[in-house]
This record gives sequence, C-alpha cells and structure tokens, in this order.
Amino acid sequence: MSGFRLHIDIPLPMSEDDALRATEDVIGILRADSTLLQGLRSRGVPQINYRLGHDDDRQRSNYLDKTPSGHVTTKKCRIPLENSNEQESAVS
Repeated sequence: MSGFRLHIDIPLPMSEDDALRATEDVIGILRADSTLLQGLRSRGVPQINYRLGHDDDRQRSNYLDKTPSGHVTTKKCRIPLENSNEQESAVS
C-alpha cells in the first residue's frame, strides 16, 4: 500500500558545507533513536527517504549525493527499516 508520504521541510539558511553538517546531525539523531525506528518498523514503514535540496534548484537535486566530478544527483538517500542491519544507501 502506498499513497501518503510524510514530508518534513527544515530550512537551512547557511552555506552548503554547514547545511551538509546540519543534515548529518539531524539524520544521525534520527538513526540513533531506536525507539522511533522500531515504532515505524512495527507500523510497516519500510524506509525513510531524504535528500538535501536547494531552493534555487528547480530539480529535485540531492546535495548529499554527488558524482566524482562534483555534480549533484537526484537520488534520494534512505534509512532502511525492514532490516536493521542494512546500511544507509541512495535510491532512485
């Protein structure tokens, strides 16, 4: 079943490097909250998708996922919840 998504928008009015660090902090806190993750998993939530965007970028670019040449991609990052041993990865 799909259809609804929870979108949480956190404005980060700072440099790209600072926004990257702030995002790492937020995701780190989220990943460390095993009670929250276990609660979501028990409700059938398979994963948490996220990306770092920029207001001036009309694409859905993800500044957390860059190519070796420094170009941003549109792949989302994710925290898988179905198997707690899986590593964080990018998805299309």
